[in-house]
Amino acid sequence: LKFQGLLRPAPASVMEAKKPSFTLALCAGGCAGTSVDVVLFPIDTIRTRMQSVEGFRAAGGFRGIYQGLSAATIGSAPGAAMFFATYETAKPIVGSVLGNDTALSHSSSAAVGEVAACLTRVPTNVVTQRMQVGQYKSLQEAVNGVLASGGLRAFYSGFGTTVMREIPFAFVQFPIYERLKMTWRDSQQAPTEPWQGALCGAVAGGIAGAVTTPLDVAKTRLMLGTARAGAEPYKGTANTLLRISREEGAGALFKGLAARVFAISTGGLIFFGVYETALLSLSSPRRAQLSLPTPRASVHVCSSSQWAV
Repeated sequence: LKFQGLLRPAPASVMEAKKPSFTLALCAGGCAGTSVDVVLFPIDTIRTRMQSVEGFRAAGGFRGIYQGLSAATIGSAPGAAMFFATYETAKPIVGSVLGNDTALSHSSSAAVGEVAACLTRVPTNVVTQRMQVGQYKSLQEAVNGVLASGGLRAFYSGFGTTVMREIPFAFVQFPIYERLKMTWRDSQQAPTEPWQGALCGAVAGGIAGAVTTPLDVAKTRLMLGTARAGAEPYKGTANTLLRISREEGAGALFKGLAARVFAISTGGLIFFGVYETALLSLSSPRRAQLSLPTPRASVHVCSSSQWAV
């Protein structure tokens, strides 16, 4: 899912309190990410089937919309951990070059974290999406089938396209979220509430999700590893985008747009609400009275997720 791993801490300019500890943020992010994955998994299945070369009905329609949930759930925590560890490592290095606590430095650090998270997220997505369209019926069958189809390399089908999707997503969503939350805070002359941060994240994520839909379609086609009968499998991001446009029309690059935007926006509401509530619950009484920053998802963030802030 897009929301898996999308956990970007907000810069100091938009928070009124000390950021949560790494462990606290990771625990809260894991709870929020898993909640989003489970609640919105049917929507993600619908999006995958809409983007498949077979089409929505042939890929399963509304039947078995929870196929692949086990794989998605297993991959949530490792993806989040990889993102956080890489983000925290990259942040001081990137900040020394681009300046600390700026939208650019945080977005750049988050982008580095996304690339690292894809190392665990992409294999999970490959297995999940192939189960979603009915290629495999069980997790074990899916893992064995992917392995037999191309070895370990098959688990990373669409890796480059996923990275190409996540980086622009981060640079589109993060500044929008930051600006919306800052504007809301200034207009009410008080720290933003969790529900307000959730709305800002939902709007920002929806916009970023819509803009990056063509890359999401290409990623899905590459991960599914299928093409029309008698045709060569899709290869490479640019080739896949051009081929889809040529064979199915430019509109096909936006298949699943509504489902994607709905899932990311709704997931943002759920993620940010659960995340900030979890922080308040796990924090000390003193910090529980403050407006805490919200890390991102993907995005799927989410995974992705995989939520971006």
